[in-house]
Amino acid sequence: MTTDASHTAEPELAGVFTSPDRNAFYAELAAAGPVTRGRYFDGSPVWLVTGYDESLAVLKDHQRFSNDIINRSSTVDVAAAAGLPEDVWPYLAHTLGAYDPPEHSRLRKLASRGFTVRRVEALRPRIQAIVDEILADWAGRPEVDVMERLAYPLPIRVICELLGVPEADLGRWRGWAAGITAPDPAEVATAARGLVAYMRELVSTKRTEPGDDVLSTLVLAQEEDGDRLSDTELISLGITILLAGHETTVNLLGNGLLLLLTQPEQRRRLQADPGLVPSAVEEMLRYAGPAEIAPMRYARNTVELGGVTIGEGDAVQIVYAAANRDPRRFDQPDVVQLDRRDNPHLAFGQGIHFCLGAALARAEADIAFRSVLARFPDLALAVAPDELTRTPGITPVLTSLPVHPNQPGHGAATSSS
Repeated sequence: MTTDASHTAEPELAGVFTSPDRNAFYAELAAAGPVTRGRYFDGSPVWLVTGYDESLAVLKDHQRFSNDIINRSSTVDVAAAAGLPEDVWPYLAHTLGAYDPPEHSRLRKLASRGFTVRRVEALRPRIQAIVDEILADWAGRPEVDVMERLAYPLPIRVICELLGVPEADLGRWRGWAAGITAPDPAEVATAARGLVAYMRELVSTKRTEPGDDVLSTLVLAQEEDGDRLSDTELISLGITILLAGHETTVNLLGNGLLLLLTQPEQRRRLQADPGLVPSAVEEMLRYAGPAEIAPMRYARNTVELGGVTIGEGDAVQIVYAAANRDPRRFDQPDVVQLDRRDNPHLAFGQGIHFCLGAALARAEADIAFRSVLARFPDLALAVAPDELTRTPGITPVLTSLPVHPNQPGHGAATSSS
């Protein structure tokens, strides 16, 4: 890594794991400058990009910044830092986010068939039906865990139907989906092995019994296209789609509802004007986004960015949590404004690696928030906010979000229990 920078302190990303306030931690990173030298989770040197303009520049410039963690020459070995075994890494490394054009263009074109605007719009009635079924189960319960009974089951059911996973296998998929983003490498490896083995079998089934689902589409594309997808690519694309359509939405639903529960005036605004829900979802994505950091990039050549010189091969880590609260770009960035009009947040990334499941996540959040607010207008936290905990790791997810639904008849249900 080059040393052409005025900053001498090298903050460590791992510090966020022990920080009592993650937002304060990221604000301190940003205060050091929009691009600063730091340390990755394993202590390797890395450039931390916390400024909005600088982050956007990296995201949109795949000519100067590479996502290729397979063929990269860099100061950071992400596989080693994550502690993943060799039999797992190829399937996680070959996801869409780890490719550069032209390979990325080829795979993205195929995978995006599952997330077209038309397909997502066609899914809305089914998403609404699943939400209605889930919320019907809340009725009469004095207390409900939103994570257990909405944030997790909704996106996993939707994405599994999209992929063509049989309903009987949803339980296993949910466990794997949670495990593959866990902070424990052994848990990640176990989940990845389960997913890979299952996906390999499912691909084989779709070859002989194709259906009207995304995985069948990918398998048929392999059979019909002269430039065939390998089994590794098919399996990795399946995992990519699972993560694109699941992880983001779990966090969005949990963080979004917590925000509304702790800021009742904001909730009342949405209840009075449901038309604000789309802009509210965007503000939730900016203020409490589902991902705090972006996938790693690597400088292809020596690059000037944010007043520093980044050397060829240097690792570049965008910090979404800081960039989305950059006061140079957002007015009052630490204040929730559900009707914020100028809100080009980076929660889903930008450029060629823009989140594949963004439209689906937005649709699920829109339907879920409208339905919860309409059906349970007096929803309230069942514990103090400071009693809530999150999973450790890069993507902290609420471990639970207990609420009192306060639906009509709630008092009677409570007294009879």
